[in-house]
Amino acid sequence: MDVKDSNGTSLQEGDTVQIIKDLKVKGSSSVLKRGTMVKNIKLTDDNEAIEGKVEKTMMVLKTMFLKKV
Repeated sequence: MDVKDSNGTSLQEGDTVQIIKDLKVKGSSSVLKRGTMVKNIKLTDDNEAIEGKVEKTMMVLKTMFLKKV
């Protein structure tokens, strides 16, 4: 399975990515700001989503809103 970021760059387990758009967190009033770094990502079964720890919380993020650093 080939997982790609918004620019078409392949992502691997353990990569660091950056959020490219302010994202509202579902079920919460918080917002993930543009430029936030997500380190040590984990790939999921879905090739359009990854798991990463943001602000001490594990979240699933869509790859269309991420770019590899």
